[in-house]
Amino acid sequence: MNVSLLQMDIAWGNPQENICRAESLMNQQTADLYVLPEMWSTGYSVYPEDITEKEETSAALLWMQRMAAERACAVSGSLAIRDEQNRYFNRHYFVTEDNLNFYDKHHLFTFAHEDVNYQAGGEHVVVTYAGLRFLLLTCYDLRFPVWSRYGRAGEYDAIIYVANWPQARQEAWNTLLRARAIENQCYVVGVNRVGLERKTTFTGGSAVIDPSGRLLVSCESRIGACLASLSVDEVREVRRQFPVLNDRDSIF
Repeated sequence: MNVSLLQMDIAWGNPQENICRAESLMNQQTADLYVLPEMWSTGYSVYPEDITEKEETSAALLWMQRMAAERACAVSGSLAIRDEQNRYFNRHYFVTEDNLNFYDKHHLFTFAHEDVNYQAGGEHVVVTYAGLRFLLLTCYDLRFPVWSRYGRAGEYDAIIYVANWPQARQEAWNTLLRARAIENQCYVVGVNRVGLERKTTFTGGSAVIDPSGRLLVSCESRIGACLASLSVDEVREVRRQFPVLNDRDSIF
């Protein structure tokens, strides 16, 4: 299957503008799966009152569903969402023509007090699409290998990390994407943003890493879309030839 990474500059607090930007990037490529950054419709904020939408009326989520239906594809990315109990979630959606799955970010970014206003998720979510099993994770989760460990998190063929990861820690992003792929013998799809937001610079580095840790494609630091091909047969062959997952540590 083909996956398109949509690396965009996010207009702060402006869902309609960001929908236009995202759709413009989608139009550059035909893919089975399109992946957007974390909080792609608004920009990242630990103060959700002014940016969240109700899930049932979210223009961004409705657009993701419409794109999936019109293009016969899947669309993945996170949104700042308010539920019926007025609780806030950093919610990573995986939308297909006929289904909607989501993962609520587990590791909230306490360094910036994300945990003060958002609810942490407690469940792993693995979605099967086009023959591949995708583990959904979000930004800060990348730093925690136990949470994403194959077996504990479920059986999967690829991990999707959507992020707003700043330039100041870009080397960590690049290194940890490869580490998660190598240790779990899976594809890793990491989609970050670019641009300047309230004195924080983002330089992208959206990438796909293969199950052996090789870089397949990178958007580098530009606005744009890049395309990679994923094969479940490749995952199975890597794990068959070098079955290190059989010796992984049990969870104490």
